[in-house]
Amino acid sequence: MGSSGGEAPAGERHAAGAYDVRNVIAALIGFYGVVLVVVGLVDGAEAEAKTGGVDANLWAGAGMLLFAAAFALWSRLRPVVVDPGADVTGDEERPPAP
Repeated sequence: MGSSGGEAPAGERHAAGAYDVRNVIAALIGFYGVVLVVVGLVDGAEAEAKTGGVDANLWAGAGMLLFAAAFALWSRLRPVVVDPGADVTGDEERPPAP
């Protein structure tokens, strides 16, 4: 397939994209952040009384969403560039261990 199919042509540098660990971290932390925000909004005053009048789930979820957004932005602005000449399979000859 050519470059019009969304793939990088052979021998050309390309971004890691979904394989970048920052995207995975952002997705996981963002998911948990959304869950905590929803729980913080739905939970009654009983849970708020346990934390001294502070809605801990809501604030923790908001912090996690900010953290996830920062990671996603970092990944978008500074992508990891994969060099096509790098040996990722481990088939390259290695010198013997001393």
